Amino acid sequence: MAKSALLKSSITKKYWMALTGLFLCLFLTGHLLGNLQLIFSDAKHFNEYALFMTSNPAVKILSYLTYLSIIFHAIDGIMLAFQNKAARPVGYAKSNPSANSSFASRNMAVLGTVILIFIVTHMVNFWAKMHFDKNMPLASKEISNMGVTQKMAIGILGSPNPMFPLTPEGTIDPMTLKQYRLVQKDLTTITDEKGEVIFVGMKDLHKITVAFFKDAKTGLMATLLYVAAMLVLAFHLLHGFQSAFQSLGATSRKFTPAIKFFGTAFAIVVPALFAAIPVYIHFFLK
Repeated sequence: MAKSALLKSSITKKYWMALTGLFLCLFLTGHLLGNLQLIFSDAKHFNEYALFMTSNPAVKILSYLTYLSIIFHAIDGIMLAFQNKAARPVGYAKSNPSANSSFASRNMAVLGTVILIFIVTHMVNFWAKMHFDKNMPLASKEISNMGVTQKMAIGILGSPNPMFPLTPEGTIDPMTLKQYRLVQKDLTTITDEKGEVIFVGMKDLHKITVAFFKDAKTGLMATLLYVAAMLVLAFHLLHGFQSAFQSLGATSRKFTPAIKFFGTAFAIVVPALFAAIPVYIHFFLK
């Protein structure tokens, strides 16, 4: 009974909210550093980063932990919101919430819901395509031979034939696979008859991302919605980052000012840099 009461208590939920929230802040930092290559690097390095993030075993484990944290953080937040509502079903006769709390603290549930919707749509547009889209193009480069220019898939493993011709759609021609008696397990991995991997091609996530934000019909709207979502994220972090440390009891007269300063800086800088990426792609990338 005591154990059940502990799991249902608001204090326990706040602990989990704090821990998953701080973990997701670490994820945001790493994700931002990778995505900034869209501004400060080239397609090759960004696609290599995307391949590493989807193939490295350690990163895969962290990815599953991130997915679970997002789900747990969202569910825990909803439960806390209902629990707080149930604890005070009738409002005060006279209240002035803006004088005692910030906009973000009063609307964390709403802000979190908007962010959750953004995460789902973001994963559909990029994550799902990267993992499941059978028409996902492969990174390529042009090779000239005997006066004939052809696009070839770029691989990262050395082999007697490290590159393969691409179809106009950007995928490896099935006849090429048959000619070399190879088997394409998915869009990136090619094995020989013994099942040994001899080629790992890079999916062209850079091309997909740029096309999404530069689309003539929907690119501007996608950019504006992304920026708006980052503004919502900024407000959510503005309260959530500092609140996490408070929930964990890690505040004191000595450290609280530093936590507030770093939390405010994080809540402004990280969403602003995320927002800068689609703005750069849509308006400035040639």
